[in-house]
Amino acid sequence: MSIVLFGAFLLICGVLYTLWEALARRRLSDPSRLSRNGAEPTLEPRRQGLGFLGLTRNWPGVALMVVGGICLLYGAAFS
Repeated sequence: MSIVLFGAFLLICGVLYTLWEALARRRLSDPSRLSRNGAEPTLEPRRQGLGFLGLTRNWPGVALMVVGGICLLYGAAFS
Protein backbone atom coordinates (compact mmCIF):
# COMPACT_ATOMS: atom_id res chain seq x y z
CA MET A 1 0.00 0.00 0.00
CA SER A 2 2.83 2.40 0.72
CA ILE A 3 4.28 1.93 -2.78
CA VAL A 4 0.93 3.02 -4.22
CA LEU A 5 0.85 6.14 -2.06
CA PHE A 6 4.46 6.92 -2.96
CA GLY A 7 3.66 6.47 -6.66
CA ALA A 8 0.63 8.74 -6.42
CA PHE A 9 2.74 11.34 -4.60
CA LEU A 10 5.43 11.24 -7.31
CA LEU A 11 2.84 11.45 -10.08
CA ILE A 12 1.17 14.50 -8.53
CA CYS A 13 4.55 16.15 -7.91
CA GLY A 14 5.49 15.58 -11.57
CA VAL A 15 2.28 17.18 -12.80
CA LEU A 16 2.70 20.15 -10.46
CA TYR A 17 6.35 20.61 -11.48
CA THR A 18 5.41 20.61 -15.17
CA LEU A 19 2.60 23.07 -14.50
CA TRP A 20 4.95 25.34 -12.56
CA GLU A 21 7.52 25.31 -15.38
CA ALA A 22 4.85 26.16 -17.94
CA LEU A 23 3.55 29.14 -15.97
CA ALA A 24 6.68 30.50 -14.30
CA ARG A 25 8.64 31.60 -17.37
CA ARG A 26 6.39 34.32 -18.72
CA ARG A 27 4.48 37.29 -17.44
CA LEU A 28 0.73 36.87 -17.45
CA SER A 29 -0.29 40.24 -16.02
CA ASP A 30 1.03 42.44 -18.81
CA PRO A 31 -1.72 43.03 -21.38
CA SER A 32 -0.40 43.22 -24.92
CA ARG A 33 -1.16 46.18 -27.18
CA LEU A 34 -4.13 46.30 -29.45
CA SER A 35 -3.73 44.01 -32.39
CA ARG A 36 -3.94 45.12 -36.00
CA ASN A 37 -7.60 44.17 -36.38
CA GLY A 38 -8.65 46.26 -33.34
CA ALA A 39 -9.42 43.37 -31.00
CA GLU A 40 -9.45 43.83 -27.24
CA PRO A 41 -6.13 43.49 -25.41
CA THR A 42 -5.68 40.16 -23.65
CA LEU A 43 -3.36 38.80 -21.00
CA GLU A 44 -2.03 36.14 -23.35
CA PRO A 45 1.54 36.51 -24.60
CA ARG A 46 1.84 37.70 -28.18
CA ARG A 47 3.91 34.83 -29.51
CA GLN A 48 2.68 31.92 -27.43
CA GLY A 49 3.99 28.77 -29.02
CA LEU A 50 4.31 25.23 -27.81
CA GLY A 51 7.87 25.77 -26.62
CA PHE A 52 6.80 25.65 -22.99
CA LEU A 53 5.83 21.99 -23.49
CA GLY A 54 9.33 21.01 -24.58
CA LEU A 55 11.10 18.09 -22.98
CA THR A 56 14.27 20.06 -22.24
CA ARG A 57 12.54 22.19 -19.59
CA ASN A 58 10.10 19.58 -18.32
CA TRP A 59 12.23 16.43 -18.08
CA PRO A 60 12.29 16.35 -14.25
CA GLY A 61 8.48 16.48 -14.15
CA VAL A 62 8.18 13.82 -16.82
CA ALA A 63 10.68 11.62 -14.95
CA LEU A 64 8.68 11.99 -11.73
CA MET A 65 5.49 11.04 -13.55
CA VAL A 66 7.11 7.98 -15.14
CA VAL A 67 8.57 6.74 -11.85
CA GLY A 68 5.24 7.40 -10.11
CA GLY A 69 3.39 5.47 -12.81
CA ILE A 70 5.79 2.55 -12.49
CA CYS A 71 5.27 2.51 -8.71
CA LEU A 72 1.51 2.58 -9.18
CA LEU A 73 1.61 -0.30 -11.66
CA TYR A 74 3.92 -2.29 -9.40
CA GLY A 75 1.65 -1.71 -6.43
CA ALA A 76 -1.45 -2.66 -8.39
CA ALA A 77 0.10 -5.84 -9.79
CA PHE A 78 1.64 -7.16 -6.58
CA SER A 79 -0.88 -6.07 -3.92
